[in-house]
Amino acid sequence: MAGQGLPLHVATLLTGLLECLGFAGVLFGWPSLVFVFKNEDYFKDLCGPDAGPIGNATGQAGRLGCMGDLFSTPDCKAQDERFSLIFTLGSFMNNFMTFPTGYIFDRFKTTVARLIAIFFYTTATLIIAFTSA
Repeated sequence: MAGQGLPLHVATLLTGLLECLGFAGVLFGWPSLVFVFKNEDYFKDLCGPDAGPIGNATGQAGRLGCMGDLFSTPDCKAQDERFSLIFTLGSFMNNFMTFPTGYIFDRFKTTVARLIAIFFYTTATLIIAFTSA
């Protein structure tokens, strides 16, 4: 009888590891997301008008090649601050939600807690996917 619970525990462990691999990347991969959001012009309205190239710009394309287009977006402090605020709020909520999540784990067990977490994560991912700058 005691051996019947072992496959369930192993399956729970393996699916938990798979969830961590799939869902923890958003917070830890934030710098890569910021790069994509900047290329998509998120929060570009916070930046001032572009003054244009200064000085002689001839020869820059030949010197930089294809990579010049990737790094041609000027830095904007207000835009960077907004992305930093989003990261700070995300990190805070990740830690703050451990108390309610612990209650849900204790009250409703693992399956319900994981389904709720997957629902919220999927909803947030879809909101990000369907937004535009």
